[in-house]
Amino acid sequence: MSSQPKAFPVTWDQFHRDCKALAWRLAGVGDALGGWKAIVSITRGGLVPAAIIARELGIRNIETVCIASYHEYKDQGDLVIIKDISERLIAESGGEGTGVLVVDDLTDTGKTAQKVRDMLPKAHIATVYAKPKGVPTADTFVTEVSQDTWIYFPWDMEMSYVEPISGKRDG
Repeated sequence: MSSQPKAFPVTWDQFHRDCKALAWRLAGVGDALGGWKAIVSITRGGLVPAAIIARELGIRNIETVCIASYHEYKDQGDLVIIKDISERLIAESGGEGTGVLVVDDLTDTGKTAQKVRDMLPKAHIATVYAKPKGVPTADTFVTEVSQDTWIYFPWDMEMSYVEPISGKRDG
């Protein structure tokens, strides 16, 4: 078996559909809580799904927490908090994130989600995609992919020729 990660390219259309599917799942959860107070988007990957989910669920209060974990788009390294969640939102959610929806594109190892969970222990963490190591940190997600899969998000890609799996250029 190859040590290369499996490629999982996601188009804009597919990502939008997956975000809407996540919004459908979150609508019922939010209703049970009396509505979402706010979204906290984990940047950068959580910005696009947060915008789609905010539109679908009618949420206007959107905050960010800026955490860098992937460096040079290769390896997940040490977590660096670039911007914390606002003190006002923390206070408005009872200091623990009650009624707050945290959104990210992916939970890979779960380290980033756990860091946010430490900040907002009662928040609901939702991701579009989840890998097995990250699944325990997400309360809601749409699609699970294997741990050795690299998801190519639409904002990271351009159209280009791809070699056939066989490696033969003539097909």
